[in-house]
Amino acid sequence: MSSSLTATSAPARLLSLDFFRGATVAAMILVNNPGDWGNVYAPLRHAEWNGCTPTDLIFPFFLFIVGVSIAYAMGSKKTDAASHGKTILKALKRALILFGLGLFLSLYPKVFTEPIAAFQGVRIPGVLQRIAVVFLISSVIFLKNSERNIFRILIALLAVYWLLMTFVPVPGVGYANLEKETNLGAWLDRTLLTEAHLWKAAKTWDPEGILSTMPAVATGLFGVLVGVYLKRKDVDAATKISWLFCTGTAAVALGLLWDLQFPINKALWTSSFVLYTGGLATIILSFCYWIIDVQQYNRFTKPFVVYGVNAITVFFLSGLIPRTLRMFTVKAADGSEMNLQAWLYSGFESWLSPINASLAWAIAFILFWLLILWVMYKKKIIIKV
Repeated sequence: MSSSLTATSAPARLLSLDFFRGATVAAMILVNNPGDWGNVYAPLRHAEWNGCTPTDLIFPFFLFIVGVSIAYAMGSKKTDAASHGKTILKALKRALILFGLGLFLSLYPKVFTEPIAAFQGVRIPGVLQRIAVVFLISSVIFLKNSERNIFRILIALLAVYWLLMTFVPVPGVGYANLEKETNLGAWLDRTLLTEAHLWKAAKTWDPEGILSTMPAVATGLFGVLVGVYLKRKDVDAATKISWLFCTGTAAVALGLLWDLQFPINKALWTSSFVLYTGGLATIILSFCYWIIDVQQYNRFTKPFVVYGVNAITVFFLSGLIPRTLRMFTVKAADGSEMNLQAWLYSGFESWLSPINASLAWAIAFILFWLLILWVMYKKKIIIKV
């Protein structure tokens, strides 16, 4: 066995984790920014309801990574109970900033032209908002509980959510169900948030709703447990990789088995979805850890690492820029007016088929941010939220 595989200490920062985070954020930008939503390749779309496409893996992977990062960032503070208050306060501050950034994206740019209407119809749940809540709750659970208790909480969250969604009658409906508008989570979102503050594509339910935050926290805790194990100094790298691969495979199998009764569903963030995606994330991270951190094959990682170290920054700005481009109008060659984004995109449509033009726009957007992030990385500019 090579010496690299028998190493007993984990690095303070995992290059493989930065790589995995960067690849995940780049994938987020790819699927969130097609040139034309009517022309998107099937793997770059979410499943219509039950099931799981490659796109459905992206968000749970990111929450899993958030959990792993918590174990690394807060590991040294866990044993110092006196510092917990300060650490939790910092986590709360970061969570509030993330939540605020998410709300700002929902409000922008309407907040500058019609502020009252913007706030009256702002979507309260969202991707950054869910990241904020999962980060805060997972941080507190990590600091205040043993590894065994964290595992118990994870299982309890999955079990309780399953019981609520499949056995509790839905008010006004009369029976438990997993349909889009009549499930318990959708009813709770409409009751507490009202339809005005839900996902604009539906207005009757939200894919980042209140009740489904419970299993989303379980996804974060899944990552926390993996991070804790990766940090162990009494276990050699070969054993870590073997155990993580086996654990990930077992979780995927359990998720597929549970899918028979509680379908894998990203919008509902079902318990089977947590196990399935958490297992896949564990397998991928263990493979990346072996290749990048243990075997030191890392020349190919830099484009993704530059995304990974400024992940939240690029995700926020990549949502802000398209909204800004659509604020400006230009005249097309035929004299008609169109917004600036549509005008830029027309250049892709002029020489590619509709579906390939849509994909090319998304890829160009990724490369545009890669150039900016590369410069930031070279200048050691890392914006921490």
